Amino acid sequence: MLDRWTVQLIKPPLNVVAKALVKANIKADHVTMAGFGFGILVIPVLAWQKPLLALLLLGINRLFDGLDGAIARQSRATERGAYLDIVLDFIFYSGFIFGFALADPSRNALPAAALIFSFMGTGSSFLAFAIFAEKLNLSSMVYPNKGFFYLSGITEGTETILFFILMCLAPDYFPILAWLFFILCVVTTVTRVIGGAHTIEMAARQRQE
Repeated sequence: MLDRWTVQLIKPPLNVVAKALVKANIKADHVTMAGFGFGILVIPVLAWQKPLLALLLLGINRLFDGLDGAIARQSRATERGAYLDIVLDFIFYSGFIFGFALADPSRNALPAAALIFSFMGTGSSFLAFAIFAEKLNLSSMVYPNKGFFYLSGITEGTETILFFILMCLAPDYFPILAWLFFILCVVTTVTRVIGGAHTIEMAARQRQE
């Protein structure tokens, strides 16, 4: 929901850094993989109950996630790059929550499992719609630079990162934050399924006419 504004806010500084990296012959895929490497370290770090270190790793991961797209747009965007970007993001998101489950299974395991379950709903509705949007030649007017049709919702990247930051800053409140985010993700899934199905049906009808 907030991505359309945060993207515009962070795009100028990211483009400046990306320009220097392109000159240094740093590839977008290299940044994607490096960012994922830093990000996946949150699992053992959170399991060792080091939430502030996890917050640092989260920041690095998100910085690299923004830079890889900026580099791609200034050099050569590829389907492989877009694929790696979205797949590794979803793995990182689930891994982050898994780390909190490992930190305190008795308190965190159930809300963590529920939240990862809701991620399946937001993720599958998001990616499945992208497949049919490509097939029906739909284009996103909100995110025209994305490598796929970016289906909006209440819980997008910005909201996810805000909740992750709160979880790191207040780990004792993880269960409450996880259940709250779970509800928002369920609402997002429902709206995406209904809205996506309607959009696909209308586009398919127009294509037949």
